Amino acid sequence: MFDIYTIIFLALAVFIFLRLRSVLGQRTGRERPPYDPFSGRDGVRGSANANDKVVTLPPRGDAAARPAEVAAETAAAVGERLKGIAVPGSAVASGLQAIAEADSSFDPQHFLAGARAAYEMIVTAFAEGDRRSLRNLLSKEVFEGFDAAIRDRESRGETAETKFVSIDTAEISSAELRGRIAQVTLRFVSQLISVTRDRTGAVVDGSDEKVTEVTDVWTFARDVSSRDPNWKLVATEAGH
Repeated sequence: MFDIYTIIFLALAVFIFLRLRSVLGQRTGRERPPYDPFSGRDGVRGSANANDKVVTLPPRGDAAARPAEVAAETAAAVGERLKGIAVPGSAVASGLQAIAEADSSFDPQHFLAGARAAYEMIVTAFAEGDRRSLRNLLSKEVFEGFDAAIRDRESRGETAETKFVSIDTAEISSAELRGRIAQVTLRFVSQLISVTRDRTGAVVDGSDEKVTEVTDVWTFARDVSSRDPNWKLVATEAGH
C-alpha cells in the first residue's frame, strides 16, 4: 500500500510534468523547421546529406537552346519598339539593338521621350544660368564649356531668355555601343524665342517676339554596366 507521503510525491511529480509540457510543448515529428530567409519558398527539403542540396538543371538540350531563345525574344521585342524610330536593318537600328542587348532596361521609345525632355531642360537651364541642373545632365567636359559661356555672359552683365514654341523634330541619327559605353546622337529641330539683354534691359541679340528655327545635334552617353540609369550629354554641335 502507498502511504500518504508516496501519494503526495506522485501527485507533485505529475503536476511538475504537466507544467513543463505546457511551457515547452511537445514534439510530434511534424514541427516546421526554423525559418530560413535564404531558402526557396517552394523548395523541397531533402535529406541531411549535403549532396542533396543541388538545384536540378534542365536537360542539356534545353540549356543549349535557351540563350538562342532569349536572344530571339530580345531581338523581336526591340524590333517592335524600334518602329517609327529606325529603319529595320539600318546602322541606327543595329546600334540600338546592340545597346538593348547589353542593357535590358533600354527602351528606344522611352529614351527618345527622355531625350526630348532633357533637350528642353538643358536649353532652358543654360539661358537661366542654372548650373545645378546642368551639372546633373551634362558630362564634365560639356558642363565646363557651358559654365564658361555663362560666366562670360555674366561678366558682361547680360541675361538671356529662351522660350520653347515647339520641338518639331527629335530623331536618332546614330547609335553605337563602344565597349560598355552606349552613345546615341539625336538631331533636334525646334522653334524658339530667344533674346539676350544687357544691364539696362536693352536687347543686344535675338528678339523677344520673333520665332527662330534652331537645329542642334546632340550626343548622349551612358555606361551600360553602371547602376546609374541616367544618360548625360557628351557632345553638341549646330546642325543644318
